[in-house]
Amino acid sequence: MKIRKIAYGVGLAIAAGVMQTAQATEGGGSIYPMGAENYLSGALPPPGVYVPIYATSYHANKLKDNNGNTVPVDFKVTANVIAPRLVWVTNNTFLGGQVGHAIMLPLVNLDANVAGQGQSKNGIGDIDLTPIVLGFHHSPNLHSIVGLDIMIPSGGYNKNDMTNIGRNYWAIQPVYTASYIDPKGWNADFKLMFDYNFKNNATDYRSGHELHVDYSAGYAISKNWIAGIGGYAYQQVTDDELHGVKVANNKGRAFAIGPSIKYDNGKGMFITAKYQQEMNVYNRAQGHAFWLKMLVPF
Repeated sequence: MKIRKIAYGVGLAIAAGVMQTAQATEGGGSIYPMGAENYLSGALPPPGVYVPIYATSYHANKLKDNNGNTVPVDFKVTANVIAPRLVWVTNNTFLGGQVGHAIMLPLVNLDANVAGQGQSKNGIGDIDLTPIVLGFHHSPNLHSIVGLDIMIPSGGYNKNDMTNIGRNYWAIQPVYTASYIDPKGWNADFKLMFDYNFKNNATDYRSGHELHVDYSAGYAISKNWIAGIGGYAYQQVTDDELHGVKVANNKGRAFAIGPSIKYDNGKGMFITAKYQQEMNVYNRAQGHAFWLKMLVPF
């Protein structure tokens, strides 16, 4: 899903003139929802069809500039998202890995207010298509996944609106994620991603490329429960471009952390929950989010 300044990474953005002092990437948003993944992000399940469902509520009321200082403007954004994902793990293998495919369709409710002007929108966000993933099982405890996501600009967008659910540009995202799983001990997961962003033709703006990682770490406190921490780290690695000219001093950066738990019924169904607080933010909004993820096997 991309929730940030202005809102949510699955494609929420605020493109208001008052935001130019704190605008890493176009509108300050990202096409991926930072911190979406949690425990078991790197373990592909057995062959079958699965429907993981992501849900989040993000709230922010601060904008940070290039020095990490709060921009003196009345600002508030709330984004609520439910994003079902259809995952098909096949019986095929390639290069020693399980072959899988997936697609995600985010459903978004966005409400924003900047300097006394507000706007609300509801609709379908940008589709996340995963044409192929390869899942590897290195041992009973260690697993990893290599994949490629394609972000399709399917969400509603109007360059003259204050808020937009879609970001109106394509992006490709190579992914590497790994999980260490111990039902009687420590568990750890990370999902490393690189966003290669293409140009928004409506505005002739190209957001800089982005490197980010979702992470979690916890301990099995009982047979079915894991408790620990989770969050994300984010760094924009190239400058934005407007009409082919680089936009200086606007690279985004952020870090988030908070408590995270997981419940597994031992029969293929699990649910994770976490709260994450953003900090060390530059050129983006600063807020907090609550995340739920549930996997339902068929």
